[in-house]
Amino acid sequence: MQEHNSFSGLVSYKRLQTAEVKIGDLLLGNGHPIRVQTMTTTDTMDTLATVEQSIRCIEAGAEMVRITAPSKNEANNLLEIKKELRKRGYQTPLVADIHFTPNAAEIAARIIEKVRVNPGNYADRKKFEFIEYTDANYQEEIDRIRERFTPLVKICKEYGTAMRIGTNHGSLSDRIMSRYGDSAIGMVESAMEFLRIARGESYHNIVLSMKSSNPQVMVQAYRLLVQTMTNEFGICYPLHLGVTEAGDGEDGRIKSAIGIGTLLEDGIGDTIRVSLTEDPEFEIPVCLDLVKRYNGISSTSTLPEITKLPYSPFEYKRRDSIAVENIGAKQVPVVVADMSSAGIFNPEQLQSIGYTYDEPTDKWSIGDAAADYIYTASTPISFPLPGTLKNIVNASIWDASRESQFPIFELADFIAAGSKSTRINFVMVDCYPAAASGEIVTGEEASHVLQRQLEMIQAAAKNQTVVFCLSSKNRNAMQSVRRMFVELAMLGIKNPVVLVTDSGMHTPDEHLIHFATETGALLLDGMGDGISLGFNGKAIMDNTKAKGRTYLPVKDIYQFSNNTAFSILQATRTRISKTEYISCPSCGRTLFDLQETTAKIRSVTNHLKGVKIAIMGCIVNGPGEMADADFGYVGSGPGKITLYRSKEIVKKNVDSEVAVDELIQLLKDSGAWVEPV
Repeated sequence: MQEHNSFSGLVSYKRLQTAEVKIGDLLLGNGHPIRVQTMTTTDTMDTLATVEQSIRCIEAGAEMVRITAPSKNEANNLLEIKKELRKRGYQTPLVADIHFTPNAAEIAARIIEKVRVNPGNYADRKKFEFIEYTDANYQEEIDRIRERFTPLVKICKEYGTAMRIGTNHGSLSDRIMSRYGDSAIGMVESAMEFLRIARGESYHNIVLSMKSSNPQVMVQAYRLLVQTMTNEFGICYPLHLGVTEAGDGEDGRIKSAIGIGTLLEDGIGDTIRVSLTEDPEFEIPVCLDLVKRYNGISSTSTLPEITKLPYSPFEYKRRDSIAVENIGAKQVPVVVADMSSAGIFNPEQLQSIGYTYDEPTDKWSIGDAAADYIYTASTPISFPLPGTLKNIVNASIWDASRESQFPIFELADFIAAGSKSTRINFVMVDCYPAAASGEIVTGEEASHVLQRQLEMIQAAAKNQTVVFCLSSKNRNAMQSVRRMFVELAMLGIKNPVVLVTDSGMHTPDEHLIHFATETGALLLDGMGDGISLGFNGKAIMDNTKAKGRTYLPVKDIYQFSNNTAFSILQATRTRISKTEYISCPSCGRTLFDLQETTAKIRSVTNHLKGVKIAIMGCIVNGPGEMADADFGYVGSGPGKITLYRSKEIVKKNVDSEVAVDELIQLLKDSGAWVEPV
């Protein structure tokens, strides 16, 4: 068992202490509230359009607004944008987004409150070449970067301008890729090279980011950056969190919540941006839903202490578990649909969880996002189920003669039960239960409660048919469940585990964020052989009063939770059930209508299970930012598209009117196309 001294804090919530950075009049880090921001999508040379969109974002709650400055012209026009905003009474700090153009950064740094530079392309041009470096050659490259980057550092220091050193997974330089590979450590080192140069000039007004379209890579890189800064400098600079090219709709929100939420749960993060392929003002409510879970909280009641983690938080390794039928071992995580409040009386009700019954033929159609199990509590399903679906019921009504039915027990009840399944027994565990006051049990009382619970878990684990269902009612529920996983590892228990999470939220976005954060954080660390999402009594009661878009209508909550479960597994790369889209959020560099094009591509390719398609507005977000996409659709000029297979250009400057058809042909030529059913 591998043990790690770092990040023992992953089993309780505590906000990471970071340095304080001043961005205009806004203070960031050092315990200040987690700030929210977005980026405009207008042409930066269109002053009024950019100002109007910035105001919509500010009034939605943005505390910083980022604007692209791809050349000197746009950088100079930031002054006009700033003057107009200030004239209208808006003092919100502006951030210049810089790629490839140091001279634009140096202009912008004299005008606005913050500049963002990407170390992967600020002083390098990416050619996807592998280069062998001696240590001396590598040092020469660092000296070259210092010469290119230092002027900007000095300007920022002179003008009091803040800087974000923003590494992107997909745009690591050939030099970094050659030495470190396509890895989290390469992302960290890319930023650290620039940070060391800035510190050498005694400049510290710095924020850092480690963005990726893959939440798993993103989370590992941020954790590694925190460890690296702490070890090398003894301090951490503030961190800007974001998942690049998250996409739109539910998928974009879920992917963002998994990446950003996991780190916020770790106590990491001082400002966030949710990158959606939607108008930027729609990003802000999602940001606010994410941060409201943490603002005003420095720590939560401490769970039982641990000095070492039995797993590495810097790499993905799935927890070693035994197989209980189709759950555990190397099998994909299962989805358990919680329909305990529905009352299942006919086959049509199963359509919401992926099963469509055709009465004339007496056959079932099974979707890619079809649940594996359905929990119906005290109401067993009386009609024959499709072969891939099994029914979980409360142990008190379980019928051992029904082949497709399995019992679920409370932990103590399982120990005492005389009748148990010979195949699968689901056993519920409330991790670190709270006292009647609602506080986590501590001290001597905690020792007795925990000891008794662990004794029962060990006794239950001896039964090789047991699947544990871990949940927690604590405020820091995710840390409580993760702490229990640590306990299971310490005890050598390898029974499979289903992650059980209920939501008591109100709006669809709040539900998505809650589910994605609570379960995604665990799945990214390799924990969990299944997932079950449900709604507590209050949420269901609220849903019955649904009016307009405030709540989910009660008839939709089961489809919503089932689809969300599969989307979380997809975003954590633990179970693929649909096409994945890596879609940038648009900005002033975008060369076509991203929202319209993304919708069009999605409509004709959403049946291609497991295929990853990147839709990028311009070459800045081109082959590099696509990271691990299978195919790419990238703006290369006004009305022109370049098509990629992985990072290889297949067709250049395709007219945008026929580019989607050409993408379909590329999919066919590559053997990735199947005809929709």
